[in-house]
Amino acid sequence: MYRIKIIQSTLLLLSPFFLFSQKDQGLDCFSILAGKDATSDGSVMLAHNEDDWGDRIVNWYKVTERSHKKTDSVVLKNGASMALPSQTWSYLWLEMPEMEFSDSYMNEWGVTIASDACLSRENDPELTNGGIGYWLRRSMAEQAKSARDAVKIGGRLVDTYGYSSSGRTYCIADATEVWMLSVVKGKHWVAQRVPDDQLAIIPNYYTIGSIQLDDTLNFYGSPDLISYAEEKGWYSPETDSVFNFREAYSDTGTLNNTGNIVRHWSAMNALSGKKYEIDSEFPFSFEPSEKIRLQDLFSVLRNHNEGTEYDGSKGYTKGNPHEFGRAICSQTTQYGFVAQLRQNMPKELAYVMWLSPFRPCVHPFTQWYFGIDEIPEQYRNGTWQEALDNHFETIDNPDEYASGHAFLKYVKEAKAIDSSYHDKIEDISIGLKQIENGLINKQPVIEQRLMDLYEKDREQAVKAISGYVTRGFKTD
Repeated sequence: MYRIKIIQSTLLLLSPFFLFSQKDQGLDCFSILAGKDATSDGSVMLAHNEDDWGDRIVNWYKVTERSHKKTDSVVLKNGASMALPSQTWSYLWLEMPEMEFSDSYMNEWGVTIASDACLSRENDPELTNGGIGYWLRRSMAEQAKSARDAVKIGGRLVDTYGYSSSGRTYCIADATEVWMLSVVKGKHWVAQRVPDDQLAIIPNYYTIGSIQLDDTLNFYGSPDLISYAEEKGWYSPETDSVFNFREAYSDTGTLNNTGNIVRHWSAMNALSGKKYEIDSEFPFSFEPSEKIRLQDLFSVLRNHNEGTEYDGSKGYTKGNPHEFGRAICSQTTQYGFVAQLRQNMPKELAYVMWLSPFRPCVHPFTQWYFGIDEIPEQYRNGTWQEALDNHFETIDNPDEYASGHAFLKYVKEAKAIDSSYHDKIEDISIGLKQIENGLINKQPVIEQRLMDLYEKDREQAVKAISGYVTRGFKTD
């Protein structure tokens, strides 16, 4: 557990200038990780809101398995060369063109990856040929057969190249386990498994505290993680009772960032059944008050601090909630999802990404089964092969690039609702719950029919899954 230090001035807490002026320290993503024994259906769940500044496009792709020659390699963004494995797995890919740290993945083994920026205090990193950034998560998604496998792959890559950005925590789940992999600029990292019967929450600061690297069931990390911190003066065995990773390696501005603290506090209170104070000690993970349902996670991803002193919109009476301060669902949210990862089913049905295509508070979470064979063209720009090759290519004409893209329809819709949020949101919220509850209630029946078909004819079942997934997509 750890003590959160918070600025006490209420005026400062609610000041939009204060919150938005710290965008490098707290204005990014948010995740909830749920072990299989903490959920109502026994699935592992990973909930995530992806937040990024500016007008963006999100492309959706289904990438197939690929084979590579022994001589095949890729040049990383900063110049390092990395050999490619003989085979890479198929995966669903949420791509934000030009962005280095914004994509999310779900592969054919159920390995699902999202991330949250966590600034570190490292200012003298060891990097080999510029280090690795974007390719860290992509390599884990393409190569890992389990969440634990992904952690090991990620750790090896950080050991080899060094991490090129300030710091980040990768949230990694499969149908049996869920992990946090926290990386520091340079060649230091640590990973911790979330207990099966617990949840873990992360805004945009490290949440891994005390560690036990000899407990390889639950931890992995750099062998010199503690000695390096001691060498840098970030940890002293004489004055610090126990080594705490987040306190040793975090940027202090990130730890004290109001937006981070309030988001963490709000989700803790929503899911733990307890009433934490804003300056309480938050545990790395905790048992929920009740078994977690999909709807519980949808609700948290829609949270604007309603009913608390941190709701700058005052119940939407002063405007839409995205204009005031920092909340889990914010003006920078580009998409939200909840991964539902299950065992003892064919992969095409076992792994489901419940996706809200832009802003969770106004767009429903609907099912993406891994078995979808191709994404409708209105939801992507070209083929996945082109996207893999051209991810970092500068988009010279954004209007032309995005012309006809369905994502823009969701953006336009959300902005129209923002203009009269108070008047519209009650009816919208009722509609969202009706859609989502309907899908969840029908899920067992639909899946049984698809399972029966799958056992008879896999090819026809995949077509049926694709048809079911795309039935509600905006195409006009």
